[in-house]
Parts: sequence; C-alpha cells; structure tokens
Amino acid sequence: MVGVLCCSNAQKEGNECISANAKYCGQCIQAGAKCGWCTDPDFLKQGETVSTRCDELQSLKSRGCKDEMIANPRGEQKILKNKMIQPQKISLNLRSGEPQSFTLKFKRAEDYPIDLYYLMDLSYSMKDDLENVKNLGTSLMLEMSKITSDFRIGFGSFVEKTVMPYISTTPAKLLNPCTGDQNCTSPFSYKNVLKLTSDGKKFNTLVGQQHISGNLDSPEGGFDAIMQVAVCGEQIGWRNVTRLLVFSTDAGFHFAGDGKLGGIVLPNDGKCHLENNVYTMSHYYDYPSIAHLVQKLSDNNIQTIFAVTEEFQPVYQELKNLIPKSAVGTLSANSSNVINLIIDAYNSLSSEVILENSKLPEGVSIIYTSRCKNGIISEGENGRKCSNISIGDEVTFNISVTSKGCPKQGKPETIKIKPLGFTEEVEITLNFICECECHKDGIENSDLCHFGNGTYECGACKCNDGRVGRFCECSSHEVATEDMDRTCRKDNGTDICSNNGECVCGTCECKKRENPEERYSGQYCQCDNFNCDRSGNKLCGGHGRCECRVCICDYPWTGSACDCSLDNSTCMASNKQICNGRGTCECGTCKCTDPKFQGPTCETCPTCPGVCTEHKECVQCRAFGTGEKKDTCERDCSYFNLIKVKDRNKLPQPNDASYPVMHCKERDANDCWFYYTYLIIRVQKKIIYCPAGPDIIPIVAGVVAGIVLIGLALLLIWKLLMIIHDRREFAKFEKEKMNAKWDTVSV
Repeated sequence: MVGVLCCSNAQKEGNECISANAKYCGQCIQAGAKCGWCTDPDFLKQGETVSTRCDELQSLKSRGCKDEMIANPRGEQKILKNKMIQPQKISLNLRSGEPQSFTLKFKRAEDYPIDLYYLMDLSYSMKDDLENVKNLGTSLMLEMSKITSDFRIGFGSFVEKTVMPYISTTPAKLLNPCTGDQNCTSPFSYKNVLKLTSDGKKFNTLVGQQHISGNLDSPEGGFDAIMQVAVCGEQIGWRNVTRLLVFSTDAGFHFAGDGKLGGIVLPNDGKCHLENNVYTMSHYYDYPSIAHLVQKLSDNNIQTIFAVTEEFQPVYQELKNLIPKSAVGTLSANSSNVINLIIDAYNSLSSEVILENSKLPEGVSIIYTSRCKNGIISEGENGRKCSNISIGDEVTFNISVTSKGCPKQGKPETIKIKPLGFTEEVEITLNFICECECHKDGIENSDLCHFGNGTYECGACKCNDGRVGRFCECSSHEVATEDMDRTCRKDNGTDICSNNGECVCGTCECKKRENPEERYSGQYCQCDNFNCDRSGNKLCGGHGRCECRVCICDYPWTGSACDCSLDNSTCMASNKQICNGRGTCECGTCKCTDPKFQGPTCETCPTCPGVCTEHKECVQCRAFGTGEKKDTCERDCSYFNLIKVKDRNKLPQPNDASYPVMHCKERDANDCWFYYTYLIIRVQKKIIYCPAGPDIIPIVAGVVAGIVLIGLALLLIWKLLMIIHDRREFAKFEKEKMNAKWDTVSV
C-alpha cells in the first residue's frame, strides 16, 4: 500500500527577485520562492522603479515595508482521498522555486492476486522444452497457491516474421519448415494460445496440442510477441493485479532496424493487431525497439521474467538492466526447472519496489529520497527504489515536487506516481500559484492610474498596453521629449538623471546595477546605497546602511563609516574603572592620559613597581609597627584605611567581594610572611608564618655520630689490610725456611 504522512517546504538559494525586473506582483512571485511584493502605495522612493517593490522579504522589511503589506503567497498540500491507498489523491499548490514535499509509504501486501502469461519460443530447438511445459499448468498452479489464493495462467507462442530471410517462403517449407520426417506446424509470428485462466488443466490440454515450428536464422521474433502481449490487454485477459510475463527461449532476439532485411521499414506502432488470436502485421511493421518495449511494459504494469538457456544469459542480463522490474533465470536444456525459476524470479521481483512517475509538465521536477529497511537512505535515481522487502514490510519515500515559473495557461496539471509492477498509484493534482492574493482586488481602468490607463493592484499601477510611467501617465511614443527631459536635470545641469537613469514621462527612473543589492535613487538618481565611507573594507563598517551616500549607523555606532563604537565595555579595566582611571574611552578604545601607563585598558606600567611591593612598607608599619617606615609611618602611610582581620581566611575573596581586590603576600626582614588585600586594605592581626630556626642538638649529634662511624670504618679497613699483609709475609717466611732446609741436606 502507499500513503502520505506529512508535508514540508524548502527554499532555493540565491537572489533572483531584483534581477527579475518584475512589473507586477504576479511576475514577482514567479521569480523565486524568497521574493515578496510590497503593496504599500507610499513604499517607493523618488527615482525607484516599480520593480523595486519586488525583493527578498528581509530586504523589504529593512526598507520599511510592514509585514502585512508584503504579498508572499505560500504553497500547500491537501489530501483529497485517503482510503485503502494512502493517499489515492493529493493536491499540491506550487509556487515557483518552492518545493512541496510529502511522504509516500509502501507496504508489501499478503495474498496479492497474480496473472502469469507464459510466452514460449516454438522454434525447432525448443522441441524437448515443449514436452515439459505441457504439464506446467497444474504444477505451477499448485506451487503458486502457496503464495496467493488468486492465480491465473495463460500461454502464447512465437517463432519469427513470415517473410524472407527469416523463414523459407517456398510452398513446402511454409507447410512444414522442418527437415526430414519431422512434422512441424507452419511458421507464424505470435499466437495467443490461451487467455489467462484459473483452470490449470485447460492450460495442460491446450499446450499439449501445440507443435514445434521452424525458421532460418538464429535470433527469434520474440519482441513482436512481447509487444502484443503488453498492448492487447483485453485479448490476453490482464486484470488490474500483479502481471507477470515469462519469456522462454534458447536464442537471441531481433530488434528495431532488423526488419529492413525483409524489406520492412515502418516502425512498430505499439498497437494491438491480433485477429483470431494471431499477430497479423508482422510483415508490415518492424520489430519494436528496446525503449519502446520498456515504455509499453511500464505503461501496462507488466513484470518480465526471461527464462533463457545458459548460453544466452549475458545477453538477457544486459537486456534486464534496460527493462525495470525484470528478472533473468537460467533455463535447463529441457525446461525441467521452469517452475522453480518462476518462483525464484517472482520472489525477487516482488521484493523490490521501484517508483515511476508519468510525464511531468514543463518546468516541473521531482526528487525522490528513499528510506528502506534497516534505515538505509538513498537519493537520486537510487531514491526511487527499495529492495529485499518481505511481506508486511513498510518502506517510505520522500517526494519533493518543484515548479519553475508558471505554465503558459496556468491551469492545473495531473501527474501519477506508481510502484512498477503494482496497480496502486497516487494521483497528484498540481495547482500553480501565478498571481498574488491582492490581484483579485485589482481595480481595472483605475483613476489612480492616470485617468484609467491601467489596473491598480497590489499598491501599484499595472499599465495597459502602450502606457508607461509609475502612474501610466505617458504614452510609450511620448517618453523622450525635450520638455520632459528638462524636469529630469538637477539645477539645470546637463546630465539627465545624473547619468544614472532614464527620463520617463518627465520622471527619472534609475538604472539597475549588475549587483542587485546596489541601487540608485532620488529625484534625479543622485543618490545611491553603495558609495558611502568604508571601514575594514566593509560599507559603513558593516554597522549601518548607506542612504544617499551617507552612512546611517546602527546603535551603538557612530562616525562617517560607522566605525566608532559608543559602547565603553571594551575600555573597562579589571578594576571596573574606565581605562583604569588613567585614560579616556574613544570609539571603544582607551587613550591613556598618564604616560607611564599603556595597553588596551591602560593597566600596563612597565616602569611601575608592583602594587603589593608599593604598599608593603606602609602595611608593615601600620599593622605590625615594623619595617623601614616604622618611624615615619604616620606621615608617609596615612593615605589608606586599614582593617585588621583575625586570620587569613577572613580576607575578602575574589568571588565574595562586590569590588575588585588584589591579594598580596610579602616577606619581612625576619623572613616572616604576611598577607593583605588591596583596595580598602585589610590585614591579618598576627604574623602567622615565620620560618623556624635550626635545632642545634640534632645537628651536632648527627655530625659527631657521622665522624665516629667514619673513623670506625676506616679503622676496620686498616686492620683488615694489616691482617692480609701479615699473612703474606708469614707465607713468604715459611717458604724461605723450607728452601734453606733442602740446601743443608744436599751438602
């Protein structure tokens, strides 16, 4: 099933409004989705043309046109019919350049009716295949009953065009084209043997009566047969259900142009030519082209299954790629696997949905985005289809329809979108917004348009043919007279409209610039909005608008180029003073008046001591009565208020204080630390941290112990060396004693 859930709008990028040079509201809204028309009668400035009423919405507002005075119709969608198919019918109101989107749902239904037509090649090489197909009816009915309870089957056959050189036209060969003692039927192009029926036995009976025929060349005339099966819906018996065409052959195919070999030059007309269920115009019309077949199969919702032998698999695979919703199966040598082939191909085809739309009106485009199983999103051509859909699965498509401009007649158009191979479809009525709402209230031949020379609509005059001017006050043949030109010169100068426009009916109409954002204006086109002072390479510094070559600055900016800020927040120092109290804030920048100070907020002083160091001696003498200034403390250090606090934690903290504070940590002459803050100076009452003096006893004990230990170690080492030396000397003595004893014996 298919359906619509929601709608959305989108807009096209770019500024087409001014360059459209729209003369009335209807032209303006066709220029683009972002264009609006100001209907305020007093909106135009001197020198501005009627077309300047057409601009982007934000630009119109910035130029003083109120929201309620801007004509800006929007497109919309309406679901008109929403029963079994959701929806069956929808209406879209399209404005030029503004896409209208809706969501289409597809859900694969269970027990869906199926019509299957078996189209078989009966040339001589398919003789053994025919024997297996004769029992196909009941067997296939049994298998298909597992898929659907409503199944019908039909049968047709084809051979070749009945002219040379495709067949032999000798009388004997026309009666029996086969050689030897083979009994074959006369050649034919296509026969509709059995109209679609639910009687499988009848299929077996009629197919069992068929005989093989023959032809001369290898490619067959199957395309003629496919065309007739597609377009002869009444004779074939197609219902408005799933339609399957099984095309069974062991050879290639002829296509458009091959008919010239038999002297046939007329293109196939794509119409039904069956008489007594036989195609009678094969000798008159050429074979259809592949594109022609694709169109007819699609128009009639027929899905094709090519059951071909392995030898011709590559050929028909290429053909499958050109025919949407088609499949290819490998047919065994005698077609014994045809039932399994059909079941597999059907499952493959029914598990894929491909959306197709009818021919679109001129200027209308469609973009598809699919959301398939497992959340897979595709766009472009792949956005038209989803695969691997099982029974009960639901997939969605986002469909965006856009029109460019307005059709010549402006009348509604109808298009259809359908999933190939299925009968469901969505009918979409396209209504085009070609005029503004205020067009309905227009006053024809209005006195406001110079004695009725135009229609007053949407705050402006829409002049009749042959009339020009803001109020249609001039004839198009009188727009260039010397008297009129005189009123277009400023201060009796020589330049008409300051060389920035044309004199129309004694009034300057300023010319347009290549950049649609740049405009001339004024009674003599002497003004413009692009020749003001610049700052940072931006017109009016990017902080204002240019009117008649003068910058009108936004708050809080000033100056000829709106580059001077009145905001002093950038001059605020860390102590919350403007420029640290040592300068003035000019255009958002500090000008330091104290030469010692510099930096963006006059807080940097390279030659100044630190604040903590500067006040250290005075804090020390006033809080503790110590330091270098203890004798002159009253004289030198009475310039600040001092508040003592009990301990360091009582000092003001940065997050607690309602004013900026600076924390100081200083050391006195005794290496003791003290802490204070600087603004209103608060200091702790006691010096809480002094480094402790050295403990002499442990140091002396450690030194003595070290000396003793070192002495003992040296003594032990000396003793060890002496023992080693004595043992060596004793050993030497014993050796000499033994030598002396041996000498006495020898004497």
